Amino acid sequence: MQRLTDVPFKTTLLVRDTCLCLHAQRAARALARRFDVALKPVGLTSGQFSLLMSLNRPEPPHLGSVAALLAMDRTTLTANLKPLERRNLVAVAPDPKDRRTKRLSLTADGRAVLAQAAPIWKQLHAAIESELASPHQLRAELGVLSRAEGLNRG
Repeated sequence: MQRLTDVPFKTTLLVRDTCLCLHAQRAARALARRFDVALKPVGLTSGQFSLLMSLNRPEPPHLGSVAALLAMDRTTLTANLKPLERRNLVAVAPDPKDRRTKRLSLTADGRAVLAQAAPIWKQLHAAIESELASPHQLRAELGVLSRAEGLNRG
């Protein structure tokens, strides 16, 4: 007899075959690995590339807006900024109008690395999109899930 605390194996198979979260996690890891390999020659990971690109704005953004864009909490973003600061790719400074708020900006070195990385990203991104039946539809549906969680564009 099955105990109440046991989950039937058929449930395991159902989750394996249908769980949107599992499939999204697997796809995200596979994509990240491909971009990590491609960006390695310029010394960036896929996450670092996304973070640097999120700072490529006319005005230095607030830490909170970058965290929102990248769907990270502030603590995680701060931890991810540290190695980029040590490499002098990113500068973190207090906002001149509100010293409690931090503004993030690319340094000259950061802009140079991003300029090297962008063509690599563009080429790999185009190759990946060519493998998909409808990349625009995929982005739209992922956007639906992001908006449902209250994630915004930062």
